[in-house]
Amino acid sequence: MPTTAEKRATFRALHRQGFFILPNAWDGGSTRRLTALGFKAIASTSAGAAWAAGRNDGELSRDEVLEHLRLLVAATDLPINADFENGFADAPEDVAVNVGMAIDTGVSGISIEDWSGTAMYDTSLAVERLAAARAAIDAIDPDVMLIGRNENFRIPDMPVAESIKRAIAYADAGADCLFVPFLLDRGAIAELVAAVAPKPVNVVVHRYDDSIAGYAELGVRRCSLGGSLAKIVWDAFDVAARTVKACEP
Repeated sequence: MPTTAEKRATFRALHRQGFFILPNAWDGGSTRRLTALGFKAIASTSAGAAWAAGRNDGELSRDEVLEHLRLLVAATDLPINADFENGFADAPEDVAVNVGMAIDTGVSGISIEDWSGTAMYDTSLAVERLAAARAAIDAIDPDVMLIGRNENFRIPDMPVAESIKRAIAYADAGADCLFVPFLLDRGAIAELVAAVAPKPVNVVVHRYDDSIAGYAELGVRRCSLGGSLAKIVWDAFDVAARTVKACEP
């Protein structure tokens, strides 16, 4: 079983070259199954974790998410990337404290969003929050990766140029990897990759088909699945449960 330090070093090395798929697990069982399939690392999903608890995305507390991360870390010998939402705080100093708690769970990467839960943070505050997260990481274990995430899909008319501008600012603030979930145009993705190079870019997969391999050609380092895998499972569960219920006399 690799040590936490070894898992973090492995995870960081995955981002230096090549391309890998980062599937998102939502409980111990899904984590173990993804491990057995041979993936190189696993991410958590705030939506999947919430659904597994019978809640909606964003309804889990910081402490519930920390416990969830401990469960995932304990279920695999692979690196875990934490979907840590907005860091469960608005103020940079509070984000730093919470990031320290997340590091203590044994995760190898931590994603921080620029969405408060009700609004997009001003760029200056979003940058301060990521800089605070970076400082917290560096004080504990600099090998833990920080992912700066722009929640572009929260603002329907947000220009691509604004998302890329934010990603550049987040990279300058210390983010190791940049993530704009619903940047779908391949030209825009290539522009983002070039804008933050040599730092890696994460793209979320929206279709499970051969198009995934095309991201590697654009210079994307990793593709995550978001909550889509969990949704497929729960949708199948609902169909099966309704079918059985319909059989009830």
